[in-house]
Amino acid sequence: MAKKSAGKKKSRAKAKTRFKPLPWLLSWAGFLALRGTTILILTVLALVVLYTFVNPPITHTIWSEKRRLGSVDRQWVPIEEITPVMARSVVAAEDANFCLHWGFDVKAIRAAIDSGSGRGASTISQQVVKNVFLWQGRSWIRKALETAITPAVEVIWSKRRILEVYLNVAEMDEGVFGVDAAAQGYFGVTPDKLTPLQAARIAAVLPAPKSRSASKPSAKVRKRTASIMDGAATIRADGRAACFED
Repeated sequence: MAKKSAGKKKSRAKAKTRFKPLPWLLSWAGFLALRGTTILILTVLALVVLYTFVNPPITHTIWSEKRRLGSVDRQWVPIEEITPVMARSVVAAEDANFCLHWGFDVKAIRAAIDSGSGRGASTISQQVVKNVFLWQGRSWIRKALETAITPAVEVIWSKRRILEVYLNVAEMDEGVFGVDAAAQGYFGVTPDKLTPLQAARIAAVLPAPKSRSASKPSAKVRKRTASIMDGAATIRADGRAACFED
């Protein structure tokens, strides 16, 4: 009887130590997910720091449009070689409180939620993050990454740098990226020679660059242009352009 009892105890001990693959796989999956997330965060932070000094060579949108169209028009130009009214026009059009927030315009977000529309809630900082580090689209994953990266960009980059990058990566016509290509394509001038009207017209096409034209503006674009010109003058007068102007 004693031998049988001892044999049963050994069988139970073996059963307890038997390999269980599911918990092992879940443990490794969790470890790999954590490791992958950590690597992703460190990579993005390294790029944010790098792009403080180095201009982003390409973005996902530019790459995908180049594949679709065969070629794109884009030439980087320093913000010092862009007329100040162009910068003010873009801010007036896309993010009038650019100098007053740290990446997220809470009032604009609330207004967009109340109106049932997402338009107007995305700041220039968020758009830069989406264009430079992520991809286009409305997925929750992309939005979550955008929300996580935007504060880092705001902390590491100056407002002037954020706006400089935006002016050089935003799509301003089909296959046309950045203010240099837009100024020369629409009006045959360099960015430092743009008039307030021309700058406002370029800013007016930003919400829909593939369907709007700055050189052949529709009535809607003309109306928006007039509003942007007023807005650019207003933010200069009330100090909301101070964070990106010398």
